[in-house]
Parts: sequence; C-alpha cells; structure tokens
Amino acid sequence: MLLAWTALAAFVAAALALDLRGHGGKPMSTRTALGWSLAWTAIGVAFALVVLLVQDGAAASEYLAGFLIEKSLSLDNLFVFAILFGFFQVPERLRLKVLVYGIGGAIVLRTAFILVGAAALDAFHATTYVLGALLAFTAVKIARQADDDRVDPDRTLVMRALRRVVPLSDGYDGERLLTRSAVGKRVATPLLAALVMVAAFDVMFAIDSIPAIFAITRDTFVVFAANAFSLLGMVSLYFLLDGMLDRFRYLNVGLAAILGFVAAKLLLVDVWHPPIALSLGAIVLALAAAALASMVAERREARGGGTGAGGPPPGPQTAAKPNDSATVA
Repeated sequence: MLLAWTALAAFVAAALALDLRGHGGKPMSTRTALGWSLAWTAIGVAFALVVLLVQDGAAASEYLAGFLIEKSLSLDNLFVFAILFGFFQVPERLRLKVLVYGIGGAIVLRTAFILVGAAALDAFHATTYVLGALLAFTAVKIARQADDDRVDPDRTLVMRALRRVVPLSDGYDGERLLTRSAVGKRVATPLLAALVMVAAFDVMFAIDSIPAIFAITRDTFVVFAANAFSLLGMVSLYFLLDGMLDRFRYLNVGLAAILGFVAAKLLLVDVWHPPIALSLGAIVLALAAAALASMVAERREARGGGTGAGGPPPGPQTAAKPNDSATVA
C-alpha cells in the first residue's frame, strides 16, 4: 500500500502542476474547461479500476460512491469561490493560480483531517454517532439555506487572523503574494488573502464531506483518493460553470438529500447496512432530481417572463469589494 500511496501522491502533484502550467497560467475558455472537466471526471471514475487491482471489488465500489459524494458536494464550493473572487477583486488572469494553489493546500490539510478522523472512528465508536448528528444538522441547514445567506469573507475568523498576522495592502502587485507599502513595510497583497481563504473554506467544507464518505468506507486510501480526484476537477469545473451557477437553484436540496442519507447510515450503523449500490443510486437520483427541478423552474420563468413564485431564487450573489480604508496598519 505504501507504493500505492506514493504513486497517488505523485500523480496529484503532477496533475496540479499540469493545471497551473498547462494553460499558460490563463483562465480556461468554456470549451477547454468542458474538455478538462470531462477528462478529470473520466479519470476519477477510471481510478476505480486501480482500486480494484490494488484491493478488491468492494473497495472499488466504495471508491465510486465516495467519489460521487465528494464530487457533488464540491459543487457547493464553487459558489463560495465565485464570492471570494468578487470580494477580493481577483483579476481573471490570476484566478487559475489561486484555485490551483488553494486546492493543493486543501488536499494537504484534508489528508491530515482524514487520518485524524479515521483514528478517532477506530478508537471511539461513539464518534460515528457524533458525525451522523453533524451531517443531519448540516443537511437541514443546507435545505433551509436562503439566497441572502451570503458569505462575508471579511468577517470570517480566518480573515481576521490573517489581518492580525500581516497587514493587507489595498491593491495587487502583479503575481506577488507579499509586497512593500509606501513606507517600506512588508504587507500581504489581496492575492495572498484570496489564496488563504480558498484553502480555508475548502477545509471547512471538508468538515461536512469527509464524515459523509466515512459513512461509506473507513479505508483511508479510498477516502483520500476520492477527495483528491474530486478536488482535481474543481479548477476546470469552476471555469466551466462560472456565470452559470445561479441556474442550479435546487442544488442545496439535492445536497441536503445526499447528506441526510449518509447521516442516516451513520446513525443507524449498528442496525442498518445498506449495499453500496443503494448508496450510489441515492446519490445519482438526488443530483438528477435537483438538476431536473432547476431546469423545469428556469423554463417556467422563461415562459412567464420573470421570476416565478414558489421556488427559491438563484444562488448567492457576489459580495461587495472590501473597503479600502480597512487596511491594517
């Protein structure tokens, strides 16, 4: 298994380098993003064959279920990424770099989270019920999420901590993460803040998604692989869906259904052991139903010539730019 871990880690590092350098550091066109999204999804699914060869069919099925869960939950991250880029006024040419480095950092942090989570589940059976309750609470919260529940990056604990550690400049200085102020003091650019926030928010999402996959399998290699491949595809997926995210108005309902299902698995772990095929079917059905409902609502509005009643409005809007006078001395 050590060889499998090493090979997978090397592949992830190479994939991130390809995402960063393979496009000349420039944002992807819609056609390019579509091609890469399909390619990464195909590679992620095909990795089940590697798991089959390294382990067995049961592990391969668990990987596929975990990959679908992580892939579907990663869609929610894209809303936050869009808000962060608007909040920090990240130039188009720098967004690819922020995504790649932010996701790379998130993979490293998620690995530690996975190892700690696995150890806790092995040592304390009650942890399973705690995670189940957490997922059930999250499912309800996501299902009731309103359009005006916007993220304000400037009020987050991470952003406040960053401002305490290093002053933040008002503007960008090319691709530099650190620069010097007019008085010669070392300060961070908004690019560093955006990078830190992308990684931080992804780790926050991991608090929901990793317990969800632990309901499918306790195999840390499978959990890590599913997380890694779902995150690798997020760069191209962002550029593919950028500007279209508000059409997925019922995404929160689909994600809530998925989290509710895996929460039930954790809470009933001692009395209910559903087959992997049922988990796969539930995930696919929830996503398909959410997508179909979104399409139907959009077509009804198009025929009605405006916002229809009875359905939630489109997704989160971009947050306002932070006040330039908020620079920390």
